[in-house]
Amino acid sequence: MQDDKIYPVTVQGKKQLESELKHLITVERPTVIQAIEEARAHGDLKENAEYAAAKEKQAFIEGRIQYINATIAGAQVIDPSTLTYGHIVFGALVSLEELESGNEITYQIVGIDEADISKSKISIASPIARALIGKKVGDEVQVVTPKGKTAYEICNVEYK
Repeated sequence: MQDDKIYPVTVQGKKQLESELKHLITVERPTVIQAIEEARAHGDLKENAEYAAAKEKQAFIEGRIQYINATIAGAQVIDPSTLTYGHIVFGALVSLEELESGNEITYQIVGIDEADISKSKISIASPIARALIGKKVGDEVQVVTPKGKTAYEICNVEYK
């Protein structure tokens, strides 16, 4: 399978993926291999729930390792602190004012695998990020989400 996709990722996002990959290879993989060996020692594999669970976990771990390797191989690592654009691009830290409520929120636009709304990091593929790309301070944007349309004004754009 050849995958020519390029995945934008911040420097921090790449470090997180590399850390997860190292953990999967050095900790999770050996642990599940040991669990499979122990389950095999219990005899009949057809009715051995521990064996089935360990094999399922092993398949998940191996799949995740392959996914992370492919993502890192196709990663376009972007350091937002080196960017100096007058408009919003990947890596931007964007402050928005919701026009209806007046609430201000700040998001950083990051790669798909590093998105974490609890840390105010939104995926480049999210509806709000797609609406923001190319816009600049003072622009108003309409974002269509499952909750409906929301209007925002862009208050600030930084690259750090």
